[in-house]
Amino acid sequence: MQKLHYSISINAPVQKVWDTMLQDATYRQWTAAFNPGSYYQGSWDKGAKMLFLGPDPMGGEEGGMVSRIADNRPNEFISIEHLGLVKGGVEDTTSEEAKKWAPAYENYTFTEQEGVTTVNVEMDSLEEHAEMFNDMWPKGLQKLKEMAESN
Repeated sequence: MQKLHYSISINAPVQKVWDTMLQDATYRQWTAAFNPGSYYQGSWDKGAKMLFLGPDPMGGEEGGMVSRIADNRPNEFISIEHLGLVKGGVEDTTSEEAKKWAPAYENYTFTEQEGVTTVNVEMDSLEEHAEMFNDMWPKGLQKLKEMAESN
């Protein structure tokens, strides 16, 4: 596993950036950079189970990740612990495929200074996925920026 890092400065208060990132309707928009049709089921509360889902680009079936919210400090920090996969609606945390990369963490840190919010992302990734994430994350963060900076 390697740690990937991404960052963006957004001309909006931290509360607006936080809400834009995590509210259902806007989450679906900025995460389309990763997979059009992405959404979540669950709660952002610390300790809560969360499913990150969307159409599988390879097979068309619904797929995604089984996760847990490891930490949530509103407007400051959120940590997602990815525990396994969802394939065809079935959760898998025990197969070799799931164990190859799980658990993996995805952490977001939010800091605001003079009305500008910086979002720092740190995530665990298998080496073979790093190039894909290095393409997708800047696009997703740019979309988040555009959305949070609009009225």
